[in-house]
Amino acid sequence: MFDRLLRPVKERALAPAARVLARHASPNALSLAAFAFGVAAAIAAARGAWAFALGAWALNRLLDGLDGTAARTSGRATDFGGYLDIVLDTAVYTLLPLGVALGVGTDAAYLAVAVLLGSFYVNGATWMYLAAVLEKRNAGAAARDEMTSVTMPGGLVEGAESLVLFSLMLLFPAYAVALFLAMAALVAVTALGRVAWAARALR
Repeated sequence: MFDRLLRPVKERALAPAARVLARHASPNALSLAAFAFGVAAAIAAARGAWAFALGAWALNRLLDGLDGTAARTSGRATDFGGYLDIVLDTAVYTLLPLGVALGVGTDAAYLAVAVLLGSFYVNGATWMYLAAVLEKRNAGAAARDEMTSVTMPGGLVEGAESLVLFSLMLLFPAYAVALFLAMAALVAVTALGRVAWAARALR
């Protein structure tokens, strides 16, 4: 919901560090490092090491913010880099709640995380195909002056909201079931909103 407003702020804040990192590591290497920390966060959560999981998740988010900025500031932005970033982010967004559910270890947590991941699955279809259609119509990221490889149609739950909700799951695992279901509901509203927008716009 706030990504479009926050992205320019993030870009300015991370640009100095991104320029330094870009001299020593490729943007794709930063994406892979972010993924490694995301996997570490999921494994730590599954083992109940909540503080370590939160720290690894914070590093995942920091590096994920730096990779795109490093690509743009160094002139090394590529279509593959954008693609790799989305694939790795999607993998982490799948593994982390699974790790939390395993760390909590109750039937209710397993059921709730299944509902959450199902909402992710449907939501992915609502924005990825929509993004492809908008790119085909020359109404994508370049036309909208966005800082992403492809346009990401807005919604109630985007990157900033996901960061907050996943962080809350790691901080308060006793409330993981409620957080899973709340996030699933918000993601469902996001998906329905995109379908409604597409019904009006794609004619």
